[in-house]
Amino acid sequence: MLTLLSMFYYICLRRRSRSGTRGEALTSRRAVESGQRAVLPVSVEVDQYAKEVLDFSSHYGSENSMSYTMWNLAGVPNVYPSSGDFTQTAVFRAYGKWWEQCASAPPAFRRTPQGFHSQDYLELAFEEPVYPTAVEVLETYHPGAIVRILACSLNPFSQNQPSDVRWEVLWSGEPTKVLSPQARQFSPSIKQLSFPTNLLRLEVNSSLLGYYTELDAVILRGVKERPILSLYKMPVIDIGDLSDSEEELAELGPGGPGGDGRNDGGNGYFDKLPYELIQLIVSHLTLPDLGCLAQTCKLLHQHCSDPLQYIQLSLQPYWARLSDASLDHLQARCALLQRLNLSWTGNRGALTLTGFSSFLKVCGSGLVSLELSCCHFLSEACLEVVAQACPALQELNLASCDRLHPQAFTHISKLPRLRRLVLYRTKIEQTSLLSILTFCVELRHLNLGSCVMIEDYDAVASMLAARCRSLRSLDLWRSRSLTERGLAEVTSGCRQLEELDLGWCSTLQSSSGCFLHLARALPRLRKLFLTANRTVCDSDIEELAANCPALQHIDILGTRMVSPASLKKLLAACPKLLLLDVSFCSQVDARVVQELSALFPRVDIKKSFTQ
Repeated sequence: MLTLLSMFYYICLRRRSRSGTRGEALTSRRAVESGQRAVLPVSVEVDQYAKEVLDFSSHYGSENSMSYTMWNLAGVPNVYPSSGDFTQTAVFRAYGKWWEQCASAPPAFRRTPQGFHSQDYLELAFEEPVYPTAVEVLETYHPGAIVRILACSLNPFSQNQPSDVRWEVLWSGEPTKVLSPQARQFSPSIKQLSFPTNLLRLEVNSSLLGYYTELDAVILRGVKERPILSLYKMPVIDIGDLSDSEEELAELGPGGPGGDGRNDGGNGYFDKLPYELIQLIVSHLTLPDLGCLAQTCKLLHQHCSDPLQYIQLSLQPYWARLSDASLDHLQARCALLQRLNLSWTGNRGALTLTGFSSFLKVCGSGLVSLELSCCHFLSEACLEVVAQACPALQELNLASCDRLHPQAFTHISKLPRLRRLVLYRTKIEQTSLLSILTFCVELRHLNLGSCVMIEDYDAVASMLAARCRSLRSLDLWRSRSLTERGLAEVTSGCRQLEELDLGWCSTLQSSSGCFLHLARALPRLRKLFLTANRTVCDSDIEELAANCPALQHIDILGTRMVSPASLKKLLAACPKLLLLDVSFCSQVDARVVQELSALFPRVDIKKSFTQ
């Protein structure tokens, strides 16, 4: 014990000598105690609204308008301090937990860190780089979705871009359910940055919200000169940092304090545990924890490097740090990889074609699921590699990869085993899509929401009816060229459909009988969105009640011709119904919603408002 204390005292003296003499430290301490402060330059705080929306994962609105789009976040507030549902705000595509419970939703990845809650994001650029002192978000409807705010070292308006792009978390929290849907100004306490920024990223999780969250504006407050801590800090000796000097380690001897220098290399009681049990224990660790544990001993390194630990790999939570080097490091461990999530990764040069293709060529042969949403590093060459290296692929998500050239999508037709394909907000064209549908006949789930480059959705519907007869979910959100003829074909040919999203398909007219035919043709229907179709009427609702008893979610927002009586028939005839959106339905006021909710308490009836 005496030897150990002597060594500790010796190291403390060495550290103190590096930090300054005892007299200098005491002088500085007296200065602090007497209240002396260094004179700092006065820096004026700058308030800025977002200049430009650079990127986002989803939005409720159309690609060709401003209503309910993320682009509304650029500039000064349009709505605040008013509360309610306004078209001039930014709205994400989904809310609540029911979205994840649909048949079209993929299973969650294992090993997702407990602190990663993000489901959507948006990135905003401001005019002047500043050291942030506050970030304020004006939420005008159902607030509480924001779970993380990040700042970037890159200036999006600068011609000279740094080779190393850093993202720092200014604030993070868990999803919350705010009791009131009223507007609020959200301004969490943020950490201090070591670099100026004019690029912010907001990440959201709307799973606990009762309806769509709406954002009006974002304010970045900050100073142009870096804040300096004026008080002198006394040197602090950290007992956990006493052995970082090779010189000191040598002086302590090969065995450490009181040791004899021998190392038997034993693994304690871990050697006595069955291999499978250690594998089970290790399987609960996150990816960074696996890396740390692998450095403790050879036995645990073997377990942490076992390919069985990497059958599923979600790298989305680490999007800010992922690089070609990261993928290269993981290659040797991913020989048995089946599910890979690279969503949000690789942007601004972090991943390249070389790194991506090298990884897939080694690890892609057994891949059945590949998530690539919002991956702006993707190119036609990348999709060609996917088609060549992943012959067993069954699920492919390219949502919001809106910078991919239309020609790139032709390579997807070389993946005949595809069962789930998400092309939401991509620039896929009709020719490429028809080719995919010709060869990918095993499709079960297809998302074509907001694909504005498709000119004739009736032709797409006809091909679906002919080639993809096992389809279970189809998202045609904002497919403005779809007519009654195309809808009739797809409902006649794809009789196993359980989910059908026809929201904002304004060319469909109830008077043609298309919704009556839909209800009779799809008895398995569980989710139906007829959002913003003003022509939906009582006969359509009653036909659904008579033929679709499995309905769980239905959205008829905006219809003017549905009465409370027909809604009561629907609610009575569909015992599994959980969600009904009647917002802006002119015949359904708050009193009717209250009465229906009392009669059918199992159903969450949505009715938005403005004030």
